[in-house]
Amino acid sequence: MEITVGHTPDSDDAFMFYAMLTGKVTSPHFKVNHVVEDIETLNKRALNHELDVTAVSAHACAYIRDYTILRSGGSFGKGYGPIVISKQNLSPDQLRRSKIAIPGKMTSAFLLLQLMIGKFDYVEMKFSDIPDAVLRGDVDAGLVIHETQITYEQNKLVKIMDAGEWWRNHTGGLPVPLGVNVMSNHFGPDTIKQFDAFFKESIVYGMARIGDALDYAMQYSRGQPRDLIEKFVRMYVNDITIEMGILGEHATRSLFQFGIEKGLISEFDLRFA
Repeated sequence: MEITVGHTPDSDDAFMFYAMLTGKVTSPHFKVNHVVEDIETLNKRALNHELDVTAVSAHACAYIRDYTILRSGGSFGKGYGPIVISKQNLSPDQLRRSKIAIPGKMTSAFLLLQLMIGKFDYVEMKFSDIPDAVLRGDVDAGLVIHETQITYEQNKLVKIMDAGEWWRNHTGGLPVPLGVNVMSNHFGPDTIKQFDAFFKESIVYGMARIGDALDYAMQYSRGQPRDLIEKFVRMYVNDITIEMGILGEHATRSLFQFGIEKGLISEFDLRFA
């Protein structure tokens, strides 16, 4: 069966798919054609049901239909997550009155920041452009994801808010649900479980051969050194990535419940493999 699989041009996603896309692990059931797009583009493509399997923001699951969340491949932060950066310290009240660059309206980072400070003035842009926009003064602050969470100090920017810390303090330590992978419901539950097992095997293979998987992931390093990419990958490829389990599912449902309570999203019906 030939299927289209979307993932982001990010080192953690590449790490997860390394074994699958290089033939290190194979499946008698699937031939994979992979598509690489930034996360907000994949979110929008999922809205239109364009891909069979795709990475999406956890937040995007509030809007997409007819997909099942896979139990493998999730990005969950353990005490860390998206951060807000600026050229100077801003109080929460100042931040609420600021113009903030965000990496997309369907990103989990955007939902988390709204949970933290309420609604605010924002401008959408590609996530990798946000630090430069803050430096130029195009915006007062930036909501950053991916490796920019750990490189902002290189540009002499300061962290003024941390979604990971906020989430940990408000949930009693649940992991932060940021990204998941979903598969079209038209395949049926048995086929979805087969692909989920295939994907899990790819992740386990990469984690057992970190050096080789990192070599592959470095094609998406965006010029960052290998030690930084390894740090980033280890942050977001963990035991919950292999299998989200009850903890990951509970964290995802909690994110949506918070969103409903704050009037940021409507009722939802999450389907897990």
